[in-house]
Amino acid sequence: MHVISLSLNYRKATVEEREKVQFNEVELTDALHKLRSEKSILETVLLSTCNRTEVYIVSDQVHTGKYYAQNFLAEWFEVDLETIKKIIDVKVGEEAVEHLFYVTAGLDSMVLGETQILGQIRDAFIKAQDEKTTGTIFNKLFKEAITVAKKGHNDTDISKNAISTSYAAVQLINKIIDQKRDTKSLVIGAGEMSEQSIINLASNGIKDITIINRSADNARKLADKYDCAYDTIEHLEGYLMDTDIVLSSTSSRNYVITEDLIHNIQKKRANRPLILIDIAMPRDIEPATHQYENVYMYNVDDLQGLIDSNLETRQQEAKKVEAMIRKAQDDFESWVNMLGVTPVIQALRTKALNIHEETFKSVERKMPDMTDRERTVISKHMKSIINQMLKDPIIYTKEIANDKQAVKKLQEIETLFGIEDEVSEVKEREMKKYQQETQKNNTELAFE
Repeated sequence: MHVISLSLNYRKATVEEREKVQFNEVELTDALHKLRSEKSILETVLLSTCNRTEVYIVSDQVHTGKYYAQNFLAEWFEVDLETIKKIIDVKVGEEAVEHLFYVTAGLDSMVLGETQILGQIRDAFIKAQDEKTTGTIFNKLFKEAITVAKKGHNDTDISKNAISTSYAAVQLINKIIDQKRDTKSLVIGAGEMSEQSIINLASNGIKDITIINRSADNARKLADKYDCAYDTIEHLEGYLMDTDIVLSSTSSRNYVITEDLIHNIQKKRANRPLILIDIAMPRDIEPATHQYENVYMYNVDDLQGLIDSNLETRQQEAKKVEAMIRKAQDDFESWVNMLGVTPVIQALRTKALNIHEETFKSVERKMPDMTDRERTVISKHMKSIINQMLKDPIIYTKEIANDKQAVKKLQEIETLFGIEDEVSEVKEREMKKYQQETQKNNTELAFE
């Protein structure tokens, strides 16, 4: 089994490229099952945030799994396959496992050590579990990644004065605006990013906050929670005429603030500066709006240029988290490797039990007058001899699980004890069991 990750993130892909390959909540269920149905793909987890799209799979064949996962993305988003290959970062095996640990702990985020991604990974894993597209490998791996990330945030200062994309946006505002007491701000959207924006705006001295959202109920709930004003998206133009700052983070597939909308309000604003910060993916604000005088537009890529005042400290703390990750990664690899030696150990025991059974039958034929007690004593001592003979080979087999030459040494053990057929049978049985369990999950889901 091979763990494979396909990552489309801010390091390699532009905003324009990332917004073309972005799963929304509505289509996530279908996407998980479509990917899971591809050839050689046995387990799947999908994640999309404003800065990245992550695809994690378990495959029984590396090259086949990589190809069909890439082809799935190309077909799902109607993007040329070569373009997909160009903009995504593919990792296999230990590198893929390490990548997941780093992403979950916030070490691969635009703002080092941010905690938001941990919740997003957890939600993505729970979603995949609910849809029954995870199995033995991912149920173990994702739980480990989440546990280590929590420990990293709790036991180090990596996330002190937590910084997220929304916090970085407010940092940008702090650099532009000195007097914030009378500043009017507009937060478009009522999701998690919008809530974080409200918290960060308020903590930085901006009290005049209005929430704009398509759903009045969702806007009202958030407004009541943070003592803000609220309204619906239909009245957006009126608010834009009188606001100083706009932070937009919706899940809309279309622009919320268009060039035409900004053009219409320009004269009424009388050249009053307007700061537009787009932290949505896909983008909420049409890029052409930046052409107007006194309109300052920033997107998630622009936030990358901000200097985190705590960056040096965070980088030092990141080293502590990295040490935790290395330990957890080693433990996971040991667990995976033990899955590899298990068929050999089972085959050793199976062959030994077969020898015991055949030999005992031979003894019974030659000594048909044995009492039940004699049969029990002889059988017990024969098993004791076999167990003592197997003890050292089994210990040795377990110990080489993490050896770099484990495959070669396991093959030598198979040859030495003549258990090649037994090992093949065990592996075939385990694979069928694994596939049947996955198929059972899919069948159960179909009837729900």
